[in-house]
Amino acid sequence: MPHWSVYTGSNKPHDGIAELPDPPPWRAFDGGPVLPPPADTEDESAISPDRVHRARTYVATPESVQLVNAALCLRRPLLVTGLPGTGKSSLAYAVARELGLGPVLRWNITSRSTLADGLYQYDPLSRLYAARADGARPESDGVADHLRLGPLGTALLPYDRPRVLLIDEIDKSDLDLPNDLLNVLEEGQYEIPELVRAARHSADGTAEVRTAGTDTAVTVTKGRVRCRAFPFVVLTSNGEREFPPAFLRRCVQLKLLVPDRARLTDIVRAHLGDIDERTESLINAFLHRARAGELATDQLLNAIYLTGVAGLDAASREQLAEHLMPYLSTAEDSDGF
Repeated sequence: MPHWSVYTGSNKPHDGIAELPDPPPWRAFDGGPVLPPPADTEDESAISPDRVHRARTYVATPESVQLVNAALCLRRPLLVTGLPGTGKSSLAYAVARELGLGPVLRWNITSRSTLADGLYQYDPLSRLYAARADGARPESDGVADHLRLGPLGTALLPYDRPRVLLIDEIDKSDLDLPNDLLNVLEEGQYEIPELVRAARHSADGTAEVRTAGTDTAVTVTKGRVRCRAFPFVVLTSNGEREFPPAFLRRCVQLKLLVPDRARLTDIVRAHLGDIDERTESLINAFLHRARAGELATDQLLNAIYLTGVAGLDAASREQLAEHLMPYLSTAEDSDGF
């Protein structure tokens, strides 16, 4: 491996992140006070069977290993494009597990998502009700009690090791969101106006704020957050839209292709163990059907598992497998990808 590579794609956890080269001068951040990365057990969603299994079984390509390391070294987001089922989001979990970077922070994007959603959520009504109930002035009550950092806001805290942030399906966002992300990801910092104002009425200007995924509180000073280790940001896209050039030039870009026979066999073996004659026949059927339309790898995994559990004969197995592998789109629909 080149000396600048820390991610190997082996799925074997190690402490190689400590060998990550220093950032380029224009990507060096100095936020503080320094925070240790949280344990996986601090975020219950991080230890769900789905996330744990995907992290352990991900089959990386040489290109994905190289470009993950490029993004880590350059402290740049990794934009991963590919058809559904090619392992775009699983890559984030695999990197986090191998390098021991703690639970993955996930931000699922919709057409209504805004930058503020990713940074923090603030409930002014609950604050007002609490202030009235306590007879306190709004300026002096606990603003931080009604505020929680979002996935992006948490990832940019001054951790001593990069957090992993998965921004899933960025292509489903409003047209403005990629541009709105530019400044925050470029500067590695942001402000929380509610805490900036509250700091004027605080002796030391600090507030204890809850983070995404847990009830752990961190100290925010004067309403400003600045990262120390730039997070490993994975943005996934199904290729449903184009992004502005200004956004693209700030990302390392990786395109995941549909797995060929060799990689598909490796994926099946990683998930389900040894390949037998029954499994081989289903892989062949999957590859044959994939010539006429779009299929996802998890459809094949479902078919192999279920037909094996059911103990069907060859004819019944093929019939059930066909029902479990319907086309997601036709070949004509996929030509424009």
